[in-house]
Amino acid sequence: MDVYEIAVDLRPGVRDSAFVAALETYLGGLVERGAIESWRLLRRKLGLGHGQEFKVLIETRDLAQLDEAFRLASAREQPVEGEHHGVNSLVTNFQASLYRDFPDRHRTTGQELF
Repeated sequence: MDVYEIAVDLRPGVRDSAFVAALETYLGGLVERGAIESWRLLRRKLGLGHGQEFKVLIETRDLAQLDEAFRLASAREQPVEGEHHGVNSLVTNFQASLYRDFPDRHRTTGQELF
């Protein structure tokens, strides 16, 4: 699995429930379209930690599936464009990272040079 991690804060005046609803529409739609496997939303607890208050974790089988999700978003066509805008218009301080399950399932040991 590859995990695309998005960290954001809400724009001033945005309700957390509106953010959740927008994510359910957009990312739920990507799940229904087969462009992602799953997603989840995390919120910093008790003010502990640093950086943005919310993290969105998007799981894909591989980079090809993630590329399909990016293709859908970058086409700028409805209904995905409206769903994406519904999320993007609510957030600020966007940062993204990409992770993978580790160790890799195909990894061998004993032959490494570094």
